[in-house]
Amino acid sequence: MTGTDIGVLAERAHRVRERVLEMGAGENGAHLGGSLSATDLLTVLYGAVLRVRPDRPDWPDRDWFVLSKGHASAALYAVLAEHGFIPSEECADYAKPGSRLAGHPLRRVEGVEFPTGSLGHGLSLAAGAALAARRLGRPSRAFALLGDGELQEGSVWEAAMGAAHHGLDNLVAVVDRNGWQISGTTEECLSLEPLADRWRAFGWAVREVDGHDLSALLATFTALPDTGGRPTVVLARTVKGRGVPMLEDRKKSHYVQLTPKLHVRALAGLRNRRERDQ
Repeated sequence: MTGTDIGVLAERAHRVRERVLEMGAGENGAHLGGSLSATDLLTVLYGAVLRVRPDRPDWPDRDWFVLSKGHASAALYAVLAEHGFIPSEECADYAKPGSRLAGHPLRRVEGVEFPTGSLGHGLSLAAGAALAARRLGRPSRAFALLGDGELQEGSVWEAAMGAAHHGLDNLVAVVDRNGWQISGTTEECLSLEPLADRWRAFGWAVREVDGHDLSALLATFTALPDTGGRPTVVLARTVKGRGVPMLEDRKKSHYVQLTPKLHVRALAGLRNRRERDQ
C-alpha cells in the first residue's frame, strides 16, 4: 500500500487518464470510455487498498485483483506503470504487434493475475482466489472489477451464488456502473435495475458510492470487509469517458482511435477539467 493523501491520488488519476489517452492515440485505438470511467476506482485500489508489491508481483500473501472488464486494459496498464509494475514507456507499445500489452490483459504482464476479456468470467476467477486463500490460511483478499453490461452474463450470477454459499467475506466485486455497453445504455439493452436489490437477493452485502469521489471510494474500500461471512459488492456510479468532455456519457466513446487533432483536443479538455475542479 502507498500513501492515502487525496491530493496524491488525484494527481495519479490525472496521469493515468493522460496515459490512457496516449494509448487511444495509437494506431489501434483503445476502449477509452470504459477505461476512463474505471480510472478512479483503479487509482484508489492500487494507491491505497490492495496489498501488493511491484517488486514481488507473485508475493504469496498479496491481494488478488482481476480486471473482469478486460477491455479496459489501457487503464490497468497505466495504473500498473504508475506503481512500478511495468516501465511507463512500455505503454507506448499498447496493442502493437508483438507487444505484451495486448488489447486485453495477459498473464505475462507483471501485476496481471489472469488473462481476461471474455466477459462474465472474472468474478469466478476472483472467487476461486478468495476460496484458495482461505483454505491456505493466507490473509489475501480478492477484488474483481466488472462492467455493468457484463452483469447480463449468467456466469456472473453463478459466481455470485457460489461466493455467497461459501461465505467469502474476503471477496469484493466492484461494478463500474457507467450505464453504457457497446450497443447502447444497459437499461435499453437489458435492464439491470434494481441492481442493489438483486445483489442482496444473492446473499451479498452492498455498498453504493460515487465512483469518481476519491474520498468516498477510499472510505468505502478501506472499511472492507465488514460484513461477517458475506462477500461485498461495491456499486460505483461512474461516467463513461470521465474527465474528457468530448467523450463523457457517450456511446461513441466505447472504442476510439484518436487522430492527432482529436488527441490534442482530448488532452486539452482533460487538463481544463482538472484545473476547474482543483
